[in-house]
Amino acid sequence: MTDAATSIKPAIPTQTEAEAGVPNRFPFGIPFGWFQVAWSSELEAGQVIPRYYFGRHLALWRDEDGAVHLSDAFCPHLGAHFGHGGHVKGNDLVCPFHGWQFDAEGANTCIPYGTRPNRKARIRTYPVQELDQFVMAWYHPQEAEPLYDLDEPGEMTDAEYREWTNVHFTVSTAAQEMSENSVDGPHFRYVHNTEVVPEIQSYETDGFRNRMRSVQKFPTPRGVVDGRIDVDNQGPGFAVTRFSGIVDTLLIGAATPIDASHTEVRFSFKTRSLGDAEMTTNVGRAFVKEVCKQFEEDRPIWENKAHVVRPALADTDPPFMKFRKWYAQFYVEHPEIDEEMWVPGPPPAGGQPVFVKANPDSATASAKYRTSE
Repeated sequence: MTDAATSIKPAIPTQTEAEAGVPNRFPFGIPFGWFQVAWSSELEAGQVIPRYYFGRHLALWRDEDGAVHLSDAFCPHLGAHFGHGGHVKGNDLVCPFHGWQFDAEGANTCIPYGTRPNRKARIRTYPVQELDQFVMAWYHPQEAEPLYDLDEPGEMTDAEYREWTNVHFTVSTAAQEMSENSVDGPHFRYVHNTEVVPEIQSYETDGFRNRMRSVQKFPTPRGVVDGRIDVDNQGPGFAVTRFSGIVDTLLIGAATPIDASHTEVRFSFKTRSLGDAEMTTNVGRAFVKEVCKQFEEDRPIWENKAHVVRPALADTDPPFMKFRKWYAQFYVEHPEIDEEMWVPGPPPAGGQPVFVKANPDSATASAKYRTSE
């Protein structure tokens, strides 16, 4: 498979395409690409679970041979949700209402009280692959087949890297707004209290992929440590981040659109062995905790910021517009944009917004040990 467009098949009209969320929150919708919909451990053979991504109700299920499938949630017979009481029979998905069965391609294979299947009864299905512990689904609003592959980072199978540590977040913003942080070196200094503004050495785009390389200075109890943060994005939903300096760590960041204005983020960490199992575990846990604290520092920015279409930029700002141009290729529709600034909706029930200051006990190591002003 190459990074080139392939044919688009007609959509199966079993569910209206939805882009839920606050109207006009952002000037873009839901991107296409590979997105994580589960960790492998969440789904046993024969299990069906409900999911909601891409503004759609979905059913995620693993057949009795172990293969994972994702389909639209509602049975075309009378609309029952497969994820609420449905089950698996062999390699078919069974409706909880009247027992109709559907195969992995979405075709009706059996009506238990009928004489033959209904050939017109179909459910939309989505390409799925398991990459190590990651259950990845391909979403495209026009049902185009996958336009690029996902590459497996070498650390996934490297014996020097220990077991996975998984963390889960939900954020009230668009996936693009969060991903833009990957090129935003200055925010590390002013939001995350790094010692200095990190140096973005390079930012390159190549089709559906991009690469950012940066030098960082991390404040620690032992003083400032020189390090790096290097990011490789494979589409909008699979970011491979490598940290070095304090402890070599692999982070897979998977941002999956719940709808156009809400995003589920799954972080999966692996730490390189330090030679001692207990030390590696303790240092790795501390590093994960630090990254998660920094994520929460970003949350009030993400959830309350406006999207500025043509931002006023400093002469030394990082390549925000180059990033946006790269990300724009993942949208099928590109509507005319008249507004310069797309703002959040008003506070609920006519009240006033409230800023909740972070607890000092939750301060990051960077905030505690930074020496520069």
